[in-house]
Amino acid sequence: MTYSNPALKAPLAKPLKASDTFIPLLVNGQGTLLFSNNDNTQPCAFFVYNADKSDGYNVQLTPENVNVSRISTLDKYVDSTNSSGLTNLPGAYYWFSLDAQNQTLRVGIGEARVETIIYKYTFLFTDDADRKANKLFIESLNTIQISQESSALQPIKLLRDPVTNLLASEVKNTEEISMLDIALGLYLPKANLSLGAQQLYDCISGKQFILDAPDFPDFVQAIEYSIKTPGCYCYERLREKSTEFHKDKPNLLETYLRITLGQNNGESPGIPYVMEIWPVGHYSPIHNHGGADAVIRVLNGEINVSQFPFLSTSNTVKPFAVTDYHKDQITWISPTLNQVHQLKNLPENAYTCITIQCYLYEQSDNAHYDYFDYIDGDGKQQQYEPDSDMDFAHFRNKMKVEWTNRLKPSIMQLPEKSTKPTFLSCFGFS
Repeated sequence: MTYSNPALKAPLAKPLKASDTFIPLLVNGQGTLLFSNNDNTQPCAFFVYNADKSDGYNVQLTPENVNVSRISTLDKYVDSTNSSGLTNLPGAYYWFSLDAQNQTLRVGIGEARVETIIYKYTFLFTDDADRKANKLFIESLNTIQISQESSALQPIKLLRDPVTNLLASEVKNTEEISMLDIALGLYLPKANLSLGAQQLYDCISGKQFILDAPDFPDFVQAIEYSIKTPGCYCYERLREKSTEFHKDKPNLLETYLRITLGQNNGESPGIPYVMEIWPVGHYSPIHNHGGADAVIRVLNGEINVSQFPFLSTSNTVKPFAVTDYHKDQITWISPTLNQVHQLKNLPENAYTCITIQCYLYEQSDNAHYDYFDYIDGDGKQQQYEPDSDMDFAHFRNKMKVEWTNRLKPSIMQLPEKSTKPTFLSCFGFS
């Protein structure tokens, strides 16, 4: 099991331009090409060549399947399970993985990962000399050339490493991982995140990074109270946000609170540290994360995460993984992996979920796309600029005031008629 992955560390990836026709591999005999195709009714093709372009592979995607053949011999490498190729689903893109060490060719749709494979061919030999010769041949391949006939094919990014194994979604620190954990691939070691993501992890993974601190041991209860009580901040703010993701169709359940820590320093989409509050039954739209690194830690309750291969306006694109994360579990996002998801605090859960979401652009990212794209209630793709409902210190103090004054009668109401707190009582007026 290897945890080195092309999408986790910036130096292992190379952004590409649409004008790139010849793409040198970062390492001979291995790599993953991400590409889109603007006309999915016609085949698209590219070649993987050796140094003098005398031999290599011809890779073709058609609307029906994937075809790979040897350039010099015309031998075809057929995956008998392959039954799809180009797709007309909006937002789809593709990847091709060359793997000399395991002598395997792979093609997929969406994020470059095992879960999205549509074609796989592994060379098998009974003669060891033949195996070694084929490995040497694959290791001689060093360039990808886009076919001149494939004008609709647009390269996106070249990754250094091939797609090999499933990647664990939960991150753990060195002291928490055993030899068996590594052998079974149960967790992603923190050391295998990008340097930026490691920095984020170190900032929010400590034992003192908690909600119910000694000076406010009822912080979580206060938030629950504020969510459930008319007139209190969380209750009212959630209702104000009911049209945030669809101006014409209010949806209270498609809301959550964003409580930010610090300022936007221009190195992340929005403020880099965001405490998000998810009442029971609330959820986000399906969205991406602007190509940024991220880590997410659950501080209270649990969150249900559906991961999608790409962001699409078609409701036929299904998640490739659905995972529940519980208190103190940490998951991750890279520029090319785990980018598209939907978060839910499921209706059957008992408690409000509170997470800390942390974002950072990689050093090689000079585009800084400051939006999360999402799919609205009409199935249209929209832009969301990450905002802040309130600064954390101000919010925490407000929760203290609401919690302290929750039992005080309000001057705006008669005790004999009602005992419900009013808007003023939530802010310390009595």
